[in-house]
Amino acid sequence: MFLFCTTILGCQQDDFDSSSRIESKIVVDGWIEAEEYAQVILSSSIPVSAAVDSTTILNHVIRSARVTVSDGENTEVLRLKRNPNRIPPFVYYGSSIVGKSGKEYTLNIVYLDRVIKAVTTIPATVALKSATYVKKKPQDTTGYVFVAFEDPVLEKNYYQITTRIDTEEPIFVPAFYGNLDDANFVSSTVTMQVNRGVLVFPKTKFKPYFTDGDLIFVKLKTLNKDAYDFWNSWQNEIVNGRNPIYPANTSLKSNIEGGLGLWAGYGQSTLVVYTPAKK
Repeated sequence: MFLFCTTILGCQQDDFDSSSRIESKIVVDGWIEAEEYAQVILSSSIPVSAAVDSTTILNHVIRSARVTVSDGENTEVLRLKRNPNRIPPFVYYGSSIVGKSGKEYTLNIVYLDRVIKAVTTIPATVALKSATYVKKKPQDTTGYVFVAFEDPVLEKNYYQITTRIDTEEPIFVPAFYGNLDDANFVSSTVTMQVNRGVLVFPKTKFKPYFTDGDLIFVKLKTLNKDAYDFWNSWQNEIVNGRNPIYPANTSLKSNIEGGLGLWAGYGQSTLVVYTPAKK
């Protein structure tokens, strides 16, 4: 997902000595959702001093790694495929191991002389009860999505709300301030406004609202503490940094052994929101 890939890529400060450059790090953007196959995007870090554009990112994509995922019983080798809707447009896809809530998944990457490892689990899915498009005034042409769900009382849960506008956004985008810790809930019945998130590339103008005519997919993800910490640190860079490609801090939270980035398991529940047709 380009959303955090550019942030990590831009934040790796490579040092130089008199004769050589310190080796860049491998950046992992990997996930497995409940009832879905694993996906992994790999790249090498880009120094802060470099100009970050689509050409630079393509030059840092890793396309010759051996990527495997194991659920403790079975292991599969992920296959690299081109996906023009992703930036960078090369993704390692799984095709046999399907994500299941409660199971542990191990990611193993071998690239040249380096071995990268990470482990995650998929939390239980929490269902969205409703997702509704609401405008302040009937004559408005913009509005926000409001969602409702029940947080299990006897469970510790972390959530992320993401949205995708059909035909406009190829991926689900984390909602602005959409990372949630149930320790902050005042009730097990949760209702909240969803602010549209920032799609770093290619969008240049940010608008936190939705528009009449949008067909909106809203996804509630359950995630583990390490993924919650990562996405919170990513959000802080977007909020506090002058430019998300050159963040204020030097690194993001990570659960990758031997690299940067995130390998995450997600429970997921998705609803479709229909808005009024454009006038």
